[in-house]
Amino acid sequence: MARLDTSDHDRYADGMTYVYPVVSRRARGVSVGINLSPNDACNWRCVYCQVPGLTRGKGPAIDLERLDDELTVMLDDLLDGDFMARRVPEGSRRLNDLAFSGNGEPTGSADFPAAVELAAAQLERRGLIGKVKLVLITNGSLAHKPEVQAALARLAEAGGEVWFKLDAGTDAGLAAINDTSRGIEAQLSGLRAAAERCPTWLQTVLFERDAEVMAGEWREWLANLAVLCAEELPLRGVHLYGIARQVHQPEAAELVRLAPEVLEAYAREVRALGLEVTVNP
Repeated sequence: MARLDTSDHDRYADGMTYVYPVVSRRARGVSVGINLSPNDACNWRCVYCQVPGLTRGKGPAIDLERLDDELTVMLDDLLDGDFMARRVPEGSRRLNDLAFSGNGEPTGSADFPAAVELAAAQLERRGLIGKVKLVLITNGSLAHKPEVQAALARLAEAGGEVWFKLDAGTDAGLAAINDTSRGIEAQLSGLRAAAERCPTWLQTVLFERDAEVMAGEWREWLANLAVLCAEELPLRGVHLYGIARQVHQPEAAELVRLAPEVLEAYAREVRALGLEVTVNP
């Protein structure tokens, strides 16, 4: 089995249906991914998406017993086996989190709340609450749903956190970048709902495409963030990141990766609002 690195997040390399290990540049360690969309379906189609064969839709019914078994096998190998020595580069040999991410929107699965409960129970049985995070990486489009909000509260009980996507500042920007008709006010409302129930980070991807359009979106994005700060919304901070892996969307050739110093310049503007910022080129 090949060693892991930050450039390859193959969901199926270990032969499992729902669980996959990655070395995460954002987590700076090993992240155990939980993929609730093994059918490669998502309700958004972000132009920078790195999922081959992405389709519109939602995840299928989840075999929760299989998910639990796969998590058990993976965590046993990571914590008590030789997985770290065999597969993980030195400097990254720590288990950072279990992350609901995968090949589509995790909260779109009807089994998302049950999967959160299952993952939290795994951490609780192993005495890992407060030591290993439980993370939801989400586009936030379903944060208004009561069942999702209840799952977010359970996530918080398990010491977890939300990484909430916000890539644009206007309706047009969301349509152009995320290929969604969801308006910016609905997206900000979802962000408020998430942050009020669970520790929440914004996650925002930045790239070059149309310089004038992208600059305008950034200004609107920053203005919206300033409003949220003025409201004292309890955001943990912002993850700014660039395009690091192969894009599998028709727009791939139009997207240009930003230099680290450019991302840092954006980060300084966010820090001026009093927020913590991580930068992952």
